[in-house]
Amino acid sequence: MNVYDSDLVAGILSGSGYVKASSMEDAEIVLLNTCAIREKAVERVINKFSQYAYMKKAGRMKIAGILGCIPQHSPERLKKELPFLDILAGPDSYHKLPEMIEASLKDKKLHENTELTHTQNYEEVLPFPENSFSSFVTIMRGCNNFCSYCVVPYVRGRERSRSTGSVLKEVRSLVQRNVTEITLLGQNVNSYYSNGTDLAALLNIISGVEGLKRLRFATSHPKDISDELIHIMANNPKICNHLHLPFQSGSDAILKRMNRGYTREEYLSKIERIRKAVPQIAVTTDVIVGFPGESCEDFEYTLDLMRKAQFDNAFMFIYSERNGTEAKKNFVDDIPRKVKTDRLKKVSELQKKLSLEQMSHETGRIREVLTESVSKKRKDELMGRTEQNRTVIFKKIEGTKPGDYINVRIDRAEGISLFGEQVDKGVGGK
Repeated sequence: MNVYDSDLVAGILSGSGYVKASSMEDAEIVLLNTCAIREKAVERVINKFSQYAYMKKAGRMKIAGILGCIPQHSPERLKKELPFLDILAGPDSYHKLPEMIEASLKDKKLHENTELTHTQNYEEVLPFPENSFSSFVTIMRGCNNFCSYCVVPYVRGRERSRSTGSVLKEVRSLVQRNVTEITLLGQNVNSYYSNGTDLAALLNIISGVEGLKRLRFATSHPKDISDELIHIMANNPKICNHLHLPFQSGSDAILKRMNRGYTREEYLSKIERIRKAVPQIAVTTDVIVGFPGESCEDFEYTLDLMRKAQFDNAFMFIYSERNGTEAKKNFVDDIPRKVKTDRLKKVSELQKKLSLEQMSHETGRIREVLTESVSKKRKDELMGRTEQNRTVIFKKIEGTKPGDYINVRIDRAEGISLFGEQVDKGVGGK
């Protein structure tokens, strides 16, 4: 979502006559978009922007700004530790950036806007993405779930869905620019609803856009996965066989403390129904270890759920205490740091094993791959993704380029990557 918001800001500024600089050194305006969901992110942002102070002092950088959730969550800390800042803008204030920049250029003062409107959807703004074949489209902003560990409802506001018409307009605009893969985004994308259209219906509508080959969506909340959505995923060939479904903890006691709204058995039941309806689906997830009160037994339930769910991959985190959340107010962060790191190591080791098992099932199969780029390690190899969102590395064949859909025979799996050989010349996205 931050990638999308950065593209949104680029669209707003380009519409006001600003042009993207070719490098940091050439930029007169530098805006850093941020996420406040973990304390480590705040520290990294401050450390990163501190490195740019010399550019501001040298005079080339005329405007230094921080955008997104950290100005919303920790404005006073930013002003104290980064006194050279000119702009602080929250997620609902991007449309005001041109006037904030102009004002700061004139009076050389800090301009700050972190008002949460709970209504801002940027419906009339088209983002300015750099990727020419795969792109994001935010269909809703904010969140109403109030998971006890999470700051999102406080920094991004309440849940609101974009109109179906504005989403469709943006998708068509992207496809006209040769984008063939689109990922629909929302803090809780499953709860999208606009004038009678829910997520399942929206997926069907968007899949009808000629030229669009792949359609994804993220992130899903387990309590809102409906039978109709599962049916659409199973029967619409443009919807990719991949689902990101965070479970966070395998313990009912911890899930209740987290205010997640489901039990472990309900979660596993939905995984079973999804796999039955979409046999080739890849499921990825999020997990938090070391939440206040997490006992050894609670943690073992988490490992047990991972084994039963057989995830392709997982984003794994140590619990991060955040000011303003219910967990911070009501629970003591009582798990020692060493216990947290040991648990993180265990879930990481287990997930590596599960990932390799899932990937190994691909050996010998031929998969359609959307070519994305040259491999990071070898220039004679390309990297792409299957519809299951699995990374594939393969030998480069002359004429194959990023954006092409090609068939690859999978020869082996290593870690969370597949390796194979291209078996056709590939076709362009359209």
